[in-house]
Amino acid sequence: MSTLVHLQLRPFARALSSSCRSQGISVARARTRLSLPCRSKSTQASVKAEAPKPSSSATRGSAQPTQAEKETLPWQEYLTIRKRKRRWETALTIPTTIGGFFAGLSYFGNLEMDPTKPIFNIDPMYVYGAATLGCAGLGYLIGPIIGSTIWRLTHRRLMRLIEQRDKEFHQHIVKNRVDPTAQSATNPVPDYYGEKIGSLHDYRQWLRDQSKFRKKAAGFLSED
Repeated sequence: MSTLVHLQLRPFARALSSSCRSQGISVARARTRLSLPCRSKSTQASVKAEAPKPSSSATRGSAQPTQAEKETLPWQEYLTIRKRKRRWETALTIPTTIGGFFAGLSYFGNLEMDPTKPIFNIDPMYVYGAATLGCAGLGYLIGPIIGSTIWRLTHRRLMRLIEQRDKEFHQHIVKNRVDPTAQSATNPVPDYYGEKIGSLHDYRQWLRDQSKFRKKAAGFLSED
């Protein structure tokens, strides 16, 4: 009897053990699945913690201009300053010319003129008139000097950078300007000293004018 009961219970025990084993395997797999995301998250957190952060000095250094940039003046800014300087000189030329003319007129106009006593065998009226025009011309020449002096006083901080750019600009002008001996009545030299250049656009136009002059001088273009 006991043998019979033992034989009947053996399949049930096997089924029970196999089910327990399968449940154990599934639980282990579930634990493994749960542990993997946790490990990955912890790994990412550790990598982020170990990643080097950019230093504040490097960030400041990238934002700030270099020493070479500080010691040079941008071409556009230089040409703008140069244009303003020319305006200062022109603006001072007008009042100095007028002032010189009236100063000469007030001085030579009050002198006594004796037609019987010519000056260098010329009527004194013509001599005094020429001297008055000479005073106006002197004022015309002094005006740019006074304007340049005032302009220099207002740009003392940038004078070293401006003078450096002046040398470089002069080198560019000398290198690219045309030979003035090839000019003619219908083909004059276009701005030989580059005085009208006040921007990068003006400089490019100046280069095109120089090229056009060379072509006309060489006979590639018909003279208008």
